[in-house]
Amino acid sequence: MNNFIYHAPTKIIFGTDAEKQVGPTLAEAGYKRVMVLYGGGSVKRSGLLSVVTDSLEAAGITYITLGGVDPNPKITFVRKGIELAKKENIELIVAVGGGSVIDAAKGIGLGLTHDQDPWDMIENQILPTKRVPTAVVLTISSAGSEMSYSHVLSNEEKKLKRALNHDLLRPYFTFENPTLTFSVSPYQSACGIVDTMMHTLERYFTKDTDTDLTDRIAEGLLVAVKNAGTKVIANPNDYASRATLMWASSLSHNGLTGCGKSANFPAHKIEHDISGLHDEVSHGAGLAVIFPAWAKYVYKHDVRKFAQLAQRVWGVEMDHDYPQWTAKQGIDVMVAYFKSLGMPVTMNELGIDKSEYRILADMTTNGNTKPIPSYIPLGSEDIIEIFNIASV
Repeated sequence: MNNFIYHAPTKIIFGTDAEKQVGPTLAEAGYKRVMVLYGGGSVKRSGLLSVVTDSLEAAGITYITLGGVDPNPKITFVRKGIELAKKENIELIVAVGGGSVIDAAKGIGLGLTHDQDPWDMIENQILPTKRVPTAVVLTISSAGSEMSYSHVLSNEEKKLKRALNHDLLRPYFTFENPTLTFSVSPYQSACGIVDTMMHTLERYFTKDTDTDLTDRIAEGLLVAVKNAGTKVIANPNDYASRATLMWASSLSHNGLTGCGKSANFPAHKIEHDISGLHDEVSHGAGLAVIFPAWAKYVYKHDVRKFAQLAQRVWGVEMDHDYPQWTAKQGIDVMVAYFKSLGMPVTMNELGIDKSEYRILADMTTNGNTKPIPSYIPLGSEDIIEIFNIASV
């Protein structure tokens, strides 16, 4: 097991009516002027936005609201938020929504405390030294940004989607009420299930060994998500399963399932350029296509680990004489599970034409000059082959 630092400072307020605790919690922490950030009109129509703002008012906290965060949040919106927040002397940003709203809030928080543009910080990997903090009222179990140290923004002009990671980006408070996810559509619920799994799987498959405890934590989370995911697709109002998915979303991306390991997230990096170029592609849907294809391309470099996952998570019987078979079966069962959720599993289903494979691969590798780390370095030709595997 590698040396590691585990840092997860986010305070979680979990359960029914958690959103009503926003005002008292922030007031107790000393905040007086906040921005409430949200996406489309669903939080207005559902009444959630009013619940949050009423809670702030009752606690004596002044607030402004800003809506309009798009999926795959755009740097242009973040810049708009920074300008407004500066004018209003905002002390904290409350993100009411899912990963896109949370990541936009994190970007605004960076822009308020640094002279540099948040996109320049991402593109040049300039680490923050301070930021205006964030709080989250979570409405979808998916991105894990509610506890993570990462945020991902899109640049419309450059057609790029990139991430910046730092512990300063972890939210201070997250309010999680599983009933708020009852109305999430089956498709978006499935995208969230896949995304949650991926945050753990990308930490699971590394070159590191002797990580049995971390592996078993990861496997337990994956089994729980697999079972809860099936139940939620069948019954969207299953509270216990929605609660499992919401808590798993947070744990899968707060670093717990990667302790003692060095993760590279190759599938995420490949998918970011797909949804960066094709804004209509949901991140979870893209990962449902890319991750199994990546696994088929690299599994021979770690047959033991792929076979272990197949047995412990996907229920494949271990063939000790031919573990390669077990490993391959595990990938096939995973694909079948994604299909059962209603997820796409091929590039065609994503609407990606083969003529774009070279463009996408070169975007990911900066013109084949920067291979992405994995079990083997993945250059443009490797990524194109992964796309070809995902086409079948």
